Amino acid sequence: MPKSYLCEKERQELQAERVSENMTYLIEAQEAFSAGDRETGRAWLALAEIPAPALLALKRVEGADYIRARGLRTETAEAAYGKDWLDRDL
Repeated sequence: MPKSYLCEKERQELQAERVSENMTYLIEAQEAFSAGDRETGRAWLALAEIPAPALLALKRVEGADYIRARGLRTETAEAAYGKDWLDRDL
């Protein structure tokens, strides 16, 4: 796992509030980016399951290679748009 920017108390609060593991990854990413640690932020983001419409929007703005280079999980987009969605115009 990447370096955590949440203290143990914050993690326990998230667990007590039943925050999903996926949301915790996104919170960790935001905390890392806020601390100026882009590498760790990207590592946390690569663990998160990103909704298909968000991935499609990211592809349209940054391109398919951006998504590939960041190692983002694309299962949601593959299920919604097909396995070859990164290589097709949608």
